[in-house]
Amino acid sequence: MSFSRRIYVPRTFGLGIGCLCVMPALYPLNMPTWVWVLFFASGFAWPQLAYLRSSRSPYPYRAERRNILMDSVLGGFWAATLQFNPLPAIIIVSMMTMNNVAVGGAKMLLRGLVAQCVGIVISWLMFGIAFNPETTSIQLYACLPILILYPFTVGMISYRMATTLAAHKRAFSALSRTDSLTGLLNHGSWKDLLQLSFHTCKHTHADATLALIDIDHFKRINDTYGHIVGDSVLRQFSIALKENLRAEDLAGRYGGDEFCVILPNRSLAQTQEIMERLRHRCCDFRYPDAPELRFSLSIGLASCQAAFTDASMWLNEADKALYIAKNTGRNKISIGSGDLLANTVLGEP
Repeated sequence: MSFSRRIYVPRTFGLGIGCLCVMPALYPLNMPTWVWVLFFASGFAWPQLAYLRSSRSPYPYRAERRNILMDSVLGGFWAATLQFNPLPAIIIVSMMTMNNVAVGGAKMLLRGLVAQCVGIVISWLMFGIAFNPETTSIQLYACLPILILYPFTVGMISYRMATTLAAHKRAFSALSRTDSLTGLLNHGSWKDLLQLSFHTCKHTHADATLALIDIDHFKRINDTYGHIVGDSVLRQFSIALKENLRAEDLAGRYGGDEFCVILPNRSLAQTQEIMERLRHRCCDFRYPDAPELRFSLSIGLASCQAAFTDASMWLNEADKALYIAKNTGRNKISIGSGDLLANTVLGEP
């Protein structure tokens, strides 16, 4: 239907103003009254009928493409009926060609040319074959409005379509990078950004900390309360996570009930404080339909160290820390062995 609405405006405007272009060439031919009735119906009634057909069709897009072919049939018919008076005939044919190419490219162009030929043959069968090479000054001036206004209208519509498509492309790009349930980055996008963050840290020697987060006993929540409640827990957790992070922090859903966060320009101590706040907030979560429901977090932290040669080593260090947190009682934060060793060498607790 959006396609039909976009076509409706240029069709209504183009055919309406096209009547002004064609009338001075049709008038000297002394056509019968029914031809003039058909002429005005083509210019003013057909756009409304075409939109009505497409809007009531179960397949509006297909119906509108058929309407466009009918435009070409009418264009060919009136070009031949005008005895191919050069200026108005060329304008009619070029309008139809412009529409066909804009809608369906080369394939629609060929179909449109065939439809125009059908219209020409119908006119020849009705009025005979004739050619009038003379264009009067009145006909020339009558054609000026459509020569100026119609390309402007088509250009504005094309511009709006291009901006709309660009916005849709950005939206689809964002959707392809995010997890639909939580709104966080998906696994693939987050892994790509992990590589970029690692190389940035290596080149700038800036601090950065990686956090892997697991919701404790999440399978038990799904088995006990159902997947709808489980999904609600994931959404609530993602909200809490985003509220505790900065805009530049990169949070993603690593898989299932496991989440990951890259915190650039954050020391291990700063990240530990942030994760501790997040852990306490999740412990205080209450689900309205199941007030007895509780959930906690196990978190593994690892800073980006000079000894790491690739991002997978950094991720593996955080994963080991998470494994320790899960296997030593859960509901706690664990630090990677490399960071513990560095703190011991520096004399920190």
